[in-house]
Amino acid sequence: MNSENFYSQLPLLDNFRDITEPKNFVDVPDDWYILVTDIRGSTKAIEAGKYKEVNLLGACSIVAVLNVAGETDIPFVFGGDGASMLMGPQLLPAAKIALLAAQQMAKTEFDLDLRVGAVPVKVVTAANYPVKIAKFKVSENYSQAIFIGGGLTRATELIKDPVAGNIYSLKNNGISPTADFSGLECRWQDIPSKYGEIVTLLVMVREDFGQQNHQFYRNILEKIEYIYGKEDSLNPIDRENLKLTLNSAKLIKETLVRASNCSWLDRQMYLSKIQLETALGSLLMNLKVKTEELDWGVYKDIAIAATDYRKFDDMLRMVISGNGWQRSKLTEYLEQNYREGKLVYGLHVTNRALMTCLVFERNGQQVHFIDGADGGYALAAKDMKQRM
Repeated sequence: MNSENFYSQLPLLDNFRDITEPKNFVDVPDDWYILVTDIRGSTKAIEAGKYKEVNLLGACSIVAVLNVAGETDIPFVFGGDGASMLMGPQLLPAAKIALLAAQQMAKTEFDLDLRVGAVPVKVVTAANYPVKIAKFKVSENYSQAIFIGGGLTRATELIKDPVAGNIYSLKNNGISPTADFSGLECRWQDIPSKYGEIVTLLVMVREDFGQQNHQFYRNILEKIEYIYGKEDSLNPIDRENLKLTLNSAKLIKETLVRASNCSWLDRQMYLSKIQLETALGSLLMNLKVKTEELDWGVYKDIAIAATDYRKFDDMLRMVISGNGWQRSKLTEYLEQNYREGKLVYGLHVTNRALMTCLVFERNGQQVHFIDGADGGYALAAKDMKQRM
């Protein structure tokens, strides 16, 4: 198997519960690299009201690297205030430049510090942190990378470490890096919960369970389904509550990314262009217009099907819509298992979700990153750290 095309050749899992079967995972090639991005001081930025900017920059780092990869399928995970991506050595030099450009844009346009780094897979596997991967088919337009083994978590720790970070952080050696952020869209209003609450959840089972570790994750998924219902109920994005925005103050964030390094006039033109596109898209969806390329009447369904509201990268991450009673049942279950030393968890509650989109084709490749509003994953991670 060609190392560069390793990921595209992986078989697809159809059922999310299959991620709890170790036999479905394979080792990532030893010559690959783990790219990690995150916003330094994201909690403070969120407390200052910049949670949308934090989310947006996590997605930017992914789209910049995907545009470098082109036709090559590479695995990635969106973590709210950052991302993890894996790739072979051929793509690495161009990906590094794209990430340095994302870092520069984060500072210039949003005054946020995007940490960017690359850790060789063999560094974490040699330290006994495997990087095992599987591929879950979310929809016709999006397949999701699933990771176990602890290698991704270890790579993130190395990049955040004051000493090791100097080795693995990407350095800008006097170059003027550029990146292509095309595909990134931020045009939906905040999406209110259909049941009152949006819960952003992180769960990590203690490693000392060995093989039972995977079974326990299956039990957790079953418990969540028992409390909240099956997939349609779990997905926090609801067709009725999914509405586009024409608000300049909201669309300006996409403009700052897509028209960074541009003149004031070019930015205004880009903003006007996306307002026009958004108004037209809204009209086509409402009128259920069918064109040769797309049936606009079902576009919301296409988008909802390609959301990443649940994923797994050494821990379970979910954004769920529900009510207070359901959350109290979930918390009771998690708290009991936490007190028994079986798991650690973090939880954040709000009343709406955010959706940041990578759309390469309206009727094709796309992924819609979901997070809880007001800090979602970043504040759930803070909650989890306190329990650790």
